[in-house]
Amino acid sequence: MSGFFGCVSRKECVADVFYGTDYHSHLGTKKAGMAFYNGEDFVRSIHSIESAYFRNKFEPELGRFIGSYLGIGVISDMESQPITVTSHLGRFAVVTVGRIDNLEEISAQLLKEKIHFAEMSGSAINPTEVVSILINKGETFKEGIENVYRMVKGSCSFLILTDSCIYAARDKFGRTPIIIGKNEFGYVVASESSSFTNLGYNIVRDLGPHEAIRVSKDGITPIIAAGCRKQICSFLWVYYGYPSAYYEGINVEDARYRCGAAMAKRDELTPDFAAGIPDSGVGHAIGYSNEKGIPYKRPFVKYTPTWPRSFMPQNQSMRDLVAKMKLLPNEAFTKGARILFLDDSIVRGTQLKDNVVKLRECGVKEIHMRIACPPLVYPCVFLNFSSSRSNFDLFTRRVIRDLEGTSDLTEEILKPYTDPDSVQYKKMLEVMAQHLGLDSLKFQRLDDLVKAIGIPKEDLCTHCWDNSSYL
Repeated sequence: MSGFFGCVSRKECVADVFYGTDYHSHLGTKKAGMAFYNGEDFVRSIHSIESAYFRNKFEPELGRFIGSYLGIGVISDMESQPITVTSHLGRFAVVTVGRIDNLEEISAQLLKEKIHFAEMSGSAINPTEVVSILINKGETFKEGIENVYRMVKGSCSFLILTDSCIYAARDKFGRTPIIIGKNEFGYVVASESSSFTNLGYNIVRDLGPHEAIRVSKDGITPIIAAGCRKQICSFLWVYYGYPSAYYEGINVEDARYRCGAAMAKRDELTPDFAAGIPDSGVGHAIGYSNEKGIPYKRPFVKYTPTWPRSFMPQNQSMRDLVAKMKLLPNEAFTKGARILFLDDSIVRGTQLKDNVVKLRECGVKEIHMRIACPPLVYPCVFLNFSSSRSNFDLFTRRVIRDLEGTSDLTEEILKPYTDPDSVQYKKMLEVMAQHLGLDSLKFQRLDDLVKAIGIPKEDLCTHCWDNSSYL
């Protein structure tokens, strides 16, 4: 997904940007960067974080940024950021969160205008550079932000660092969040409110969809008013968000408790205990166990000292191996046990299948799996969750393809598989459970998930599950 943090302060802000950005590390796996204006010049640094902590990469060079009162940082799931630009608008730096679904179309149009792309990521055009070009095509920063809103399909929230302020712009349907924080010295804008508390900032409010503001040491100035249509990504509460984070005023962990409780209410099964697949499955499992009145235990524990990241290597087979090596079974709770596990989602199914095999080897009698969201039927076109995977790489799609005997999965074919009361849906779950070696498998109902989050369905993006979204 990626996440960013920006600060404008009347005191030096280097430490705040450094730690504030670090608090977004769970949102990205590939690149990280920071940019500051130190009163005379823009200073930028970018590092790979595929096999290292953000802190370890950036801490040795913090001295370069001393004396800065404005700065931005980003944890990126994909491209190198921030981008720095010298233009008719002056010098500025940009960080982005989201996914430009029509990147090729925009790039082709810019190339026709004889605009070149200097910064590349893996021989591909850098989406953040494209955003910087669209901003620069405006006569003002406001016009540049409006260019991004008008041109980009998908999702794009971004920060612009200038020599006097930060512009913060939330994508036009609010799929990714931007939260404003404040203390006695200045303001911060970030993807996650979890970054505020230990740095001494209080939540002011969330930016609305399509809203843009100018943040200076003197205060906040509205630039573009919020739009009336919102579709914030539901996966923020299911998977992406850190437990202590708030989005739209709703706490992530609290929503996960409600989500697990909703599944417990519909479940006739009474296992020996409930367990969460760490980390994002834990809150759902606690909610389930509290509602069901059964113990919560940890038959799996995560070994973090040398396996800090969820999916460090870019190679899929190595990611699967890392995922397997990180989880250690605790045989005190596995032998002869009937365990109900909760996890956030099933994307490819490979990791889950490996974990089931491991549990069987540790003597688990019954393994029941409950998934905190509906089956993933449609790849995401707004963020990087499942978007890098083909339709047939999604476990749900592979099962539907086999059941239907065709790779031409039209909307007419797919629709019944999104209805939890349909015959096709129930058959799909039977095949999934059999393939994964589970004694039973159930997914959260979409209506229960929406209720657990606590935001009206029309204000949530649920595209991954029912193909419903604004474009």
